[in-house]
Amino acid sequence: MAKLKPEDIALNNKIAIRIKELRTKVDSNQKRFAENNDLERQTLNRWESINDKRGVSVHTINRFCKILDISLKDFFDSDSFKNL
Repeated sequence: MAKLKPEDIALNNKIAIRIKELRTKVDSNQKRFAENNDLERQTLNRWESINDKRGVSVHTINRFCKILDISLKDFFDSDSFKNL
């Protein structure tokens, strides 16, 4: 696997932070959120981790959006993504 560029790492981090931000609006407890949405807590933890170098696929982001009943546009409609 090719080494990620700094801008790719920055995007991965913004996505992880956005997932955590939106999740905590629904439930501040990661374990309870995972259980209530048929997810493994470890999976959710990886999605929210800025240390995970794999990043999150657009399919995973879409799955997360469906859990929250928001669109991909809503997900990326954040100041964090304005300068991409």
